[in-house]
Amino acid sequence: MIAKVTNKAILSSKVFSINLVTYPTNHSVMSHIDPVQEGRYYKLNFVLIQPKAGGVFKCSKCIINLFNRVYLFRPDKSEHSVSKIESGKRVLLSFALNL
Repeated sequence: MIAKVTNKAILSSKVFSINLVTYPTNHSVMSHIDPVQEGRYYKLNFVLIQPKAGGVFKCSKCIINLFNRVYLFRPDKSEHSVSKIESGKRVLLSFALNL
């Protein structure tokens, strides 16, 4: 059974959004690229809570990676994934911008 992700929209518009995302134990994100209709898509993710084990973010090309806690990347251009969360949860504050 796939663990359910909680995605709470704090602000949402066509160009900019802020979400609080919680990934529970046993969840993983397969490698993918996020499709966009037009423009350039940026994500700035702050890892507020890191899992006790697993849940490692991988990105083929991060613009910024600070201490494996803050990531700026182009999800429309760079493959990205999260390894299986073995223990605990992963909580992100995610800012998305589509220019």
